[in-house]
Amino acid sequence: MLKKIPTHQLCVGMFVHEVCGSWLSHPFWRSAFKVSDARQIAQLVAAVQEVVIDTGKGLDVAPPAARTTFMDDVEIHEADLAPSPQAVGSGVAGEAGLGMRLPPPAATSFQDEVLRASRIVAQSRTAMKSMFQDARMGKAIDAEHCLPLVSDIAESVQRNPGAIVSLARLKTSDDYTFMHSVAVCALMVALARQLGLSDSDTREAGLAGLVHDLGKAMMPLEVLNKPGALTSEEFAIMKNHPAAGHKMLVEGKGVGPIPLDVCLHHHEKVNGKGYPHGLKGDEISLFARMGAVCDVYDAITSNRPYKAGWDPADSITKMAQWAKDGHFDERIFQAFVKSIGIYPTGSLVKLKSGRLAIVVEQGESSLLSPIVKVFYSTKASEPLVPERLDLGQSADQIVSRESPAVWGFKNLDELWLPPEARA
Repeated sequence: MLKKIPTHQLCVGMFVHEVCGSWLSHPFWRSAFKVSDARQIAQLVAAVQEVVIDTGKGLDVAPPAARTTFMDDVEIHEADLAPSPQAVGSGVAGEAGLGMRLPPPAATSFQDEVLRASRIVAQSRTAMKSMFQDARMGKAIDAEHCLPLVSDIAESVQRNPGAIVSLARLKTSDDYTFMHSVAVCALMVALARQLGLSDSDTREAGLAGLVHDLGKAMMPLEVLNKPGALTSEEFAIMKNHPAAGHKMLVEGKGVGPIPLDVCLHHHEKVNGKGYPHGLKGDEISLFARMGAVCDVYDAITSNRPYKAGWDPADSITKMAQWAKDGHFDERIFQAFVKSIGIYPTGSLVKLKSGRLAIVVEQGESSLLSPIVKVFYSTKASEPLVPERLDLGQSADQIVSRESPAVWGFKNLDELWLPPEARA
């Protein structure tokens, strides 16, 4: 029997048949599930007013006289969940009308978060590979399967934005196509947070990043994976991927207007020289302009079948020029730089002292003063014992970006990536 109840009447053992409201308003992506722990109840109470339970598959509401909500081993009476007058008056209660909100994920250090992020990236690789294979075989796309990934990636970004963004950049040319989507998802979430977008818009931006290149699944493999520059004819074929992806998403389910728009228009340029519609300026939506920046950054910093990825800091320099030339919205690009740093993690830099260092984390004081790991003396032309240095607390400072290829350095990622995360 189906029964609609207030969320504060939920208890462990009930079977939720439907969460009343858009998926953007709550953290539950499955359409039906059995309540198994207190955290699920707290999330629902914080997000929505009502749910539909199936008493044939789980517990029913207790009689009024005995009604309590059990969260694991803790008994909480309904009165304890009622909003306080202060919460109602201040607007803290939100849409659910309840003064209960889960705190955001606690901030963590880069080194701690990168281990957790490495597991998210591994899971994402499997999921996206499967989605692209399904798309290539003509199966209908259900983007609801992507939503747990969006949630995991968004929470990782909130704990420490540099970790998963830096990890997602590290991909082989063989898995570029689907891992690019994971990277753009993380970059879109970080950029959305920098722009101060709402939680719902941030989630939509993340989902847009995850599905923006799905149309590449319909491109001929010999063109998609060609180990060299495309001919004009091959490029014309590749320019069809936004429309192909948009068509698949429209025919599937679980995708709203923002991801659809980003999928179709992430190759538009503010100067009107993009594709597929040659939109310019404000004709391009905010989210599509965000997608354009995130897409290009990950593309040029990643290893591709036909070229090695560029250094992150060099890529920012090149993109700054492209923004001036009208490829990107300059305001969006400036926010993007703030979200990942002028010297992103993995950048090779030269210090005033003559030492070379790799950026391992963004500093708290300034975009110009990241935390680096010093490892080479240009004056003595010899390696140094690696030393972590916070430039925000040091008299030393960055004087130039450097190219790892020019110096002949390989595997610099080992200097910032913990051994446990390298697999």
